[in-house]
Amino acid sequence: MSEEGHDRFEIPKEMRSMAEASFDQARKAFEKFVATAHATAGSIEERGATVRAGAKDIGAKAISYAEKNVQASLDYAQSLLHAKDLTEIMKLHSEYVQAQMRSLAEQASEMGQIVSRAAMEAAKPKV
Repeated sequence: MSEEGHDRFEIPKEMRSMAEASFDQARKAFEKFVATAHATAGSIEERGATVRAGAKDIGAKAISYAEKNVQASLDYAQSLLHAKDLTEIMKLHSEYVQAQMRSLAEQASEMGQIVSRAAMEAAKPKV
């Protein structure tokens, strides 16, 4: 076998089709989950007096982060299906991990700021 043959990585067409169908189902299930989460968050917000604005902001950000992170994971998994060889798989993995680390650091910083603001608002004396 040639050296190029050793580097060649190919997913059989049947497996690729099954995997793509599974990803389509996962995306649809995720979109339904997000829609339900948004609807639930909306109904909680309507209860007014029992929900503080800070909790609303934290919940909205958490849903937004979850949506972005799952979407990034689904996109990454789908890109792996189209990888032509092990080198491309390793490159895609490295790019995904680096992007997720940056994203998680940003999300943690933003969430810390939101929680801090919410705590300060909750600690303010009522006038």
